[in-house]
Formats: sequence, structure tokens, C-alpha cells
Amino acid sequence: MRDKRKPWRYLVAAGVLGAALPLAAAAAQSGNMQSNAGNQAANNNLLAQFSKNPNSWVMPGKNYSVNRYSPLDQINAHNVQHLKVAWERSTATTRGLEGQPLVVGDMMYYETAYPNDIYAINLNDPHRIAWKFEPPKDKNAPPVACCDVVNRGPAYADGMVIADTLSGGVFALNGQTGKVVWKANNADPKKGQTVTGAPLVIKNHVIVGVSGGEFGVRGYVTSFDLHTGKEQWRAYSEGPDKDIKFVPGKTINANLQKPVEKNSSLQSWKGDQWKLGGGTTWGWYSYDPKLNLLYYGSGNPGTWNPSQRPGDNKWSMTIFARNPDTGKAKWAFQMTPHDGWDYDGVNEMVLTTMNVDGKKVPTLTHFDRNGYAYVLNRKDGKLISVHKYDPTVNWAKSINPKTGVPTVNPSKMTKAGKNVKDICPASQGDKDEQPSSYDPKTGLFYVPTNHICMNYQAFNVKYKAGFPYVGAVVSMYPANHGDTRGRLIAFDPLTGNTKWAVNDKFQDWSGVLSTGGNVVFYGTLDGWFRAVDAKTGQILYQFQAPSGIIGNPITFMHNGRQYVAVFSGVGGWAAIGMAEGLKKGTAGLGAVGLTSSLDSYTQLGGSLLVFELPKQYASN
Repeated sequence: MRDKRKPWRYLVAAGVLGAALPLAAAAAQSGNMQSNAGNQAANNNLLAQFSKNPNSWVMPGKNYSVNRYSPLDQINAHNVQHLKVAWERSTATTRGLEGQPLVVGDMMYYETAYPNDIYAINLNDPHRIAWKFEPPKDKNAPPVACCDVVNRGPAYADGMVIADTLSGGVFALNGQTGKVVWKANNADPKKGQTVTGAPLVIKNHVIVGVSGGEFGVRGYVTSFDLHTGKEQWRAYSEGPDKDIKFVPGKTINANLQKPVEKNSSLQSWKGDQWKLGGGTTWGWYSYDPKLNLLYYGSGNPGTWNPSQRPGDNKWSMTIFARNPDTGKAKWAFQMTPHDGWDYDGVNEMVLTTMNVDGKKVPTLTHFDRNGYAYVLNRKDGKLISVHKYDPTVNWAKSINPKTGVPTVNPSKMTKAGKNVKDICPASQGDKDEQPSSYDPKTGLFYVPTNHICMNYQAFNVKYKAGFPYVGAVVSMYPANHGDTRGRLIAFDPLTGNTKWAVNDKFQDWSGVLSTGGNVVFYGTLDGWFRAVDAKTGQILYQFQAPSGIIGNPITFMHNGRQYVAVFSGVGGWAAIGMAEGLKKGTAGLGAVGLTSSLDSYTQLGGSLLVFELPKQYASN
């Protein structure tokens, strides 16, 4: 039953914030966009308050904590079986849809895969497009997108929709009209650089990452001025201290809980290899307003052949905490030094408060591609706990519980000229970018995972700008050579306990949404959109979508009705064979063979699906 104690809080939030939203839009439209320290704080506070309004969904991950949890409970475990499609809309694309819509007041905004068209829908008239923005197309971008031409959605702030494109364009659009307020650039496809991640707005900063780790791109994060698009700072993942914005003696090596030494990154590479060092930043971003720290992860070092790059290859595979005003690093925690498996560290950093040894601790929880769930104190990066979240993990014998440094299983360490077999997880990881959700009511994380292993043969490769810089032949297959490639799990990262699991035929590449109605929503690669009981894992409802689901469900209220929205549109690295028409099992960086039968269950095609309860059930 619906919790009768809560709706007054919703009404207060809706009333106050509902009035603030058009004011922010009007300010943007009138050109009142002068930035100063006071406005920065006001923008930050306003956006944070917007994210607390359960009726809307104003950030890619719901809020700065990226917990993808909504307290809405009109749709709940008792009535979700009556869910039906309220309306749907084609995205006019056939490539993977890895993002989510935003809902701000009466408006919905979303972005497609390449060509990255941005749409605005007035929820009072959802069958009509309020406006559409078509960014300039760059034919050089799609060929250097390693894992499909995806995009993980726009951001919103101060009456503007902030969107990035595959070719590196960053656009601020007037939320009412779709007209360009400013534009900037964050990548050069001719160098193998692309942009696929969702931006995050913090105060007067638009934070944007970069993709291209398979093309020798040195990863970086850029901050653009929210109101002008001017670059404010850029921080690289590897290189000299001035490039990575480390302060020797002050920036903390979180693994050792000691200040970093001078040029800590350069010391961990041979010669100038750091210049092709990878460590791209295409995942999700979090922010703690109290600590004023931005959190994100870096990806694989270049190349995939570890024999070509001796050393720990810092700071690839790292969780960074940075001051968003300056870009300076507070601390850095490396998870997979000298990576030999492509276990990118870019997955979401979920910010919560946990009870640790009887004390409330501000924590960061990260489910890494390498199969381990890390819980850190987000003040200083100190490791609190680390546990496998898939039982098949075998690349490491153990992880040091104090430092987080792995003891690598020597039989699973890759090297040039050797085909190393039965490594778990595969390069797609036990989880890739598909984001988890944290439910503060149950205290559990609901995690969409992969259950896959691989054979991996590294070889030497030469660098040429704009060309693949991989150096490995990979073949992926289901764990234990079975027929389960994905699992949705309810997981406690402090204890390592999996409360329940739903096994799926293909990788679970959709994000997860948990709600106050004790319902967990997610989608499957073969097209099932599901509602699951948060306490038991029982499937309460499922709907066969037109295409496989790799997008992230959201929920919102409009005119007193709760809705759930999700993209249907198979693709991404999980289904790169279908997206690109590839047939060889080792193609698509080893992913094609893993889903060779997927086209028997679903087909390409993009649409936005919006669900509701019939009126007689919505009123209960």
C-alpha cells in the first residue's frame, strides 16, 4: 500500500520547485546568465533542490549521488502487474540507446544515439514534438567509436539543456526553444577521440569526459563555463603533475593513504608511453556538495597488450576525487594496476552514508569491471571493504583489504604471444557502464551484471592517430560455458552478500531504477522490460519491448500520475555484432560470438516507452 505519511513532502517540493523551474528557464531565455561566485552557489543549490523533487528527473543519475532511486510509490509491488504503455515515440535511429530522458517540470528532454538529435516533449501534449535540435554531423566520428555510436543522455541547468555529441561537440540549448546558447568542443575524431558519456553540471561548471581508449587517446576531463562554454580547466589521467592536476605532498594516493610523490604517473610508465596511455573518462560522474568533490573513474591503459607498457600505468583504472572549481585532485585510488584484461574503471560512483563499525561514514560504492565491489570513504579514498560480486572472478587471487592492491593470479595474466584461457570476467567485465541503483529503504544495491569469461591473446601493435590501438584478440563466452550471460543481483557491498539474483540469457546491459514502491525496474538485452520485487527478486511484471533494452529507466509524476520511462534500442558493446553487422566471433573486441544468437530474439530499432497504471489502480 502507498505510504500515507509521505505525500505532503511531495506537494511541498512540487509547489516550491514547480515555481522555480519556469523562473530559471525565463532567466536563461532573457540572457540573465552572468556568472559570479554567488550565482555559482545559487545554481548549485537550485539544481540540488530540483533533484530532490521526486516528481522530476533532472540529472542523468537522478541526483548528485547517482543512486537512481525515487521515493515515488503510486506504482508499487502490489499493483505493478497492471502496468501498461501510456505512449511511445520512435527515436528515428537504429543504434544502441544507452541513456535516459530528463523530466523538468512539464518538459521531457532526451538525446538519441548518433546523429545525437535532442528532443523536447511537453508532457501535456506528449504526441507532439515541442522542439528538436539536430547538431552538425561529423563523418569522422562513427568509424572511431569502438563500441557503438551511443550517448548516455543530456544534463539540465539554469533553463538550459546541456548535450554532448559523438564528435565532441558540447551544446547548451535554451530549454524552451531549443536554440543554441553556446557551443564548445571536447574531442577530435581524427585523433580517435569521441564523446559518449553524459555531462554533469556542478555550480558554474559543465563536466565532460572523453572516449577513445582503444585508439591511443590519453584520457581527460574538461570543465566548461555553464553560461559561456569557455574552457575552465582540463585534467588528464596520465602525465606530469601539471597535466593531471596532482599536488605532490597534498594529493593523496588513496591506496597507501599517503601523499603522492612528484610525477607519480610518469614514474609508472616506460618512456613516453603515457602519451598514448588511455585512461579515458566516458563513464558516470558524481558530486558531494558538502565536500565539494567530483568523483569519476578512468578506463583502460593503451594498448590492451600489457607487455608493451610495463609498470602500474598510473592513473588509468583509477577513481579520482577532484575539486570541481580547480580540477585539482584530492585523492586517487587505482583498482587494476598494469591492466591486462581491459577492466575499465569508469562505472558509476554511488554516494551514500553507511554504518561502519557503529559510525556513520560518507561512502562511495563502485562496482568495477574487474568483478569487485569497492566501498571507500569518499573524504580520503580509504578502502572500507572490497568483495567479489560475481562468484566466477579468477583474474586475481585476492584484493588487499587495506590497500586495494590485487594479488594477480599468474595463470590469468595476459602477455604478448600467449592465448590465456578461461579468464573471468571477460573484458566487458562483470558489469560495464550499465548503472546500478541504491535503495535506502532496503540498504541494498540492485546491480545489472554480466556473467561472462574469455580467452585473451595479446600482440604487439603500433600507434597511428585515428586507427585502432588494441593489440589483443579476445573471445568471450558465458561463464562456466553455460547459458546465463547476465544477472540482476541485490547486493550488500559491506558484507559481500548477494540476497537474490535473477538469471538472464544475455548480459544485463540496462540500468536499474529502484523506487519507494518496493519495485526494481530494469531491461534485458533480448527486450524484456521488467518490474521486480525489491525484497525477493520475484518478477512482478514484464513487457516485450520492440527492441533490446540497454537504456536506463526513470520515473516521474505528471498531473497526479506516476510514469516510468525507458529507451528500447539494442546495441552498445553488448550487441555490437547486430549494430555493426559483424559475424566473426572475435570481432567487436571479442563480443560478437557472445551474442551470436541475439538476433533470434530481438532486432534493431529505437523507441522511447512510457508506462503508467490504469486510472483505477493509480488511485489506490
